[in-house]
Amino acid sequence: MADDFDTKANAAIKAEVRMISGCHDAQTSADVSNVGSFQLPDPAGRAGGACTSSLLNVLYADHQAPAENLSWVDTLRQMRTILKGKGFEQVPQLTSSRMIDVNETMEIVKGDGAKRALLIGINYVGQNGELSGCHNDVLNIKEYLMDVQGFEEENITVLMDDGVHHEPTRDNIIAGYRRLVAESVDGDTVFCHYSGHGGRLADDDGDEDDGYDETLIPVDFQSAGQIRDDVLFSEFVHPMAEGVTVTCLMDCCHSGTVLDLPYRFVADGESDVMVPDESVDFTGFLGDAFWLVASAAGSGGGGGLCDCIMAILGAILGGGGDDDDGDSD
Repeated sequence: MADDFDTKANAAIKAEVRMISGCHDAQTSADVSNVGSFQLPDPAGRAGGACTSSLLNVLYADHQAPAENLSWVDTLRQMRTILKGKGFEQVPQLTSSRMIDVNETMEIVKGDGAKRALLIGINYVGQNGELSGCHNDVLNIKEYLMDVQGFEEENITVLMDDGVHHEPTRDNIIAGYRRLVAESVDGDTVFCHYSGHGGRLADDDGDEDDGYDETLIPVDFQSAGQIRDDVLFSEFVHPMAEGVTVTCLMDCCHSGTVLDLPYRFVADGESDVMVPDESVDFTGFLGDAFWLVASAAGSGGGGGLCDCIMAILGAILGGGGDDDDGDSD
C-alpha cells in the first residue's frame, strides 16, 4: 500500500517540493504587532507575521545564519518554542512531495542551478481585515534569501499592495507561479513565500476529506475570487520540472495543506518522523484519465505513445485550473 502511495506521489509531482506552514488547516495564523520581540533584522517598529518571524528568528537572528546547520525537525521545533513562548497556539508543520528524513540538514538550495523566488505580501490596504505585517515579512525574507542563500535580486519577483511593486492580484499571483514553472529546469532552486490572508471554501470537486478547499486570498478577491489549493496544485506543484528543488513558506490561516503535498511532519513534540498523508486524493487532483495512462506507462505498455499522452495531459492539467471563484471566507 505504501509503495502504491509513493508511486502515485512520484507520478503526480515530479519536483521536490517542500512547504513550511504556520498552522493546521483548522488553525488560524497570527499577525504580530511587534516583530522586535522576535529579534528580526531591522524591525523599525513595523509588524510581521508570526510564522515568518519565528522562522527568521531561527535562521537569521541579528542578520546571522546559525553557527551550526539545523535539521528540519530542529528548525520547526524551535519555531514552535518561539511561537508558544509568545502565546501563539500555532503548530508549524512541514509537508513534502517526497518522504524526507526530517533529522537531516534543512537545505533550501541544492545544486548549482539558477535560484528564483516569488514573494507575496498582502496587507489589504484600505479593506476590512487589513493586516499590518505582510510587507515587512516579504522584505525580511528577501534580505535573508539574498544574504544567506545567494539569491540575486533580479531573480526575485515581489508582489505587494504597497503602491510600489506589482499588485498581488489573483492574475498576477497565478502568473508568478506559472513563470516559475516555465523558467525552472533540473538543478534549479525555487523559493516561494506568501504572507496574507488564507481561507477555506466548500470543496467543489470531492477531493478533500474535510469537505473544504484551502485558499490564498489575493488583494482583489472580492472581484476575482480566491485561489483554491486545486489551482495551486495544477498550475504550480504538478507541472514543476523534475530535478527542481522548491521550498515554500506559507504564513496564512488554514495553510496546512494548501499545496496538497502527500507527506507531513508536525512539530508538536510528539513525532520526529514524516508520514504519508493518506487523505491526499491524487485521482481527485488529476483525474482518472491521467492515472490510466500513468498505470499503462508504469507497466511498460504503450511506450512512447504513453509518454506522449502523459505530456499532453500534463500540459492540459497544468494550464486548465484558472477558474474564478468569487466567494470569500
